Formats: sequence, structure tokens, C-alpha cells
Amino acid sequence: MKALWLLCSCAVLCAQPLAADTISQINAQGEEVVLQRDAIVTQQDSSFVVYKHFDLKERRVTVVRLNRGSLPIQVRIANAPAREQIVKLWKHFGYQASIIDLAGKTTEVHDLYLDFYPPGGRGSLLESLPPRTDFPILSGSAGPDVIDFDKIDHVETQGDEINIVTREGKTVSGKFIMPTTQPAEVRVLGITDNYDPASADVYDYSVPLSRLKMISFK
Repeated sequence: MKALWLLCSCAVLCAQPLAADTISQINAQGEEVVLQRDAIVTQQDSSFVVYKHFDLKERRVTVVRLNRGSLPIQVRIANAPAREQIVKLWKHFGYQASIIDLAGKTTEVHDLYLDFYPPGGRGSLLESLPPRTDFPILSGSAGPDVIDFDKIDHVETQGDEINIVTREGKTVSGKFIMPTTQPAEVRVLGITDNYDPASADVYDYSVPLSRLKMISFK
């Protein structure tokens, strides 16, 4: 089912008219080869090009740092409305959820994923730990479970306890399994309606899981 979804999504993305930045390369035969369409370039100089794009496999916006190398690389920068349009497309294909924090505020978040940082907001992203679009949870005597976002209806947090209700109506309760023995916190990241397409970041929503009350997936 997931493979079929990816195939259909790829077909839709490829069918979209050119709407954002394009990175191409001139090969040894002098032909132009497109490396990435529908991207947003955030930085470039004589050595490299940094751009963000939607990764269909990971279902989130990712950053690519491309070395220019010996072959010429061409970058076509789109206008601001075109960049806004491509971000709208990214929002459509990522995970979407309504999130309620402990203060009761509700935020609509797109392209949702989890990532890991030093605890208490001190320091930057722990790049040694890959981001994820699932919940690894230790559910008592039943042992660990890994539940993909696309199988989840909603997640409730109560202190250290997490209750996951699947789309099939099954409830799994337990604690989030941290993928490291070092001090770290898991945060929920994504894009809101206030996201700036020109931002170097791939998110504008970043809240520790411990500060949330409920995540309801669309």
C-alpha cells in the first residue's frame, strides 16, 4: 500500500507544472540534465548549492547540500509566488495533524516528523540521530512497538505516558523509546501556515513532545 501511495504521489508531483527553483547540470556532452525541480535554493556560492525539497520516501521536507564539482551547475530561481505555491504542494503530501499543547492551544501542522535535540532546548539538532515518522513505544509486557504515522489516528500524552490510538481502533500505551542513552528530548517538527518559503529551515513548528497534549492525524 505504501509503495502504491509513493508511486501515485510521484506521478502527481511530476505532473505539476514547473513552479519553483530548478537545479541542473551541464554534462560532458554539453547537455543540460535536471538534478532537482520544485526546490527552493537557500544558499549558493562558487563551491556549493544548498536547497530544500520534498522527499517522497521520507514524506518530509529535507535539505540537500550539492557540491558544484567540475561540471557547471545552473540554478534558476523562481519568484516569491511560485515558491509559495510549491510549499503548498509540499504541505499536501506530508503528514498533517492538529496539535494541542498543554496550554490548550491548537496548531495545524503539515509535513510532520520527529527529531532529537539536547534536553531543555539547549543546543542544536542531534544530527547523529535520524529523524523519524513513527513512534517507537515500550508498551509494558508486550514489548516494544514501532507505529508509523500513517497508521495512527491520534496520540495522547500524559506525563511520561503515551497513548496511541490507531486508525483500526487499537490502543497502545507506554513510554517513548529514546534511540540514545545520552540526554536528549524528542520534538515534533513541521510547517504551519506562517512558514516562510525563503527560510533556511525546513520547519517553523518545533515543540518538545512532553509539552503536547494530543496529536490528531488527518
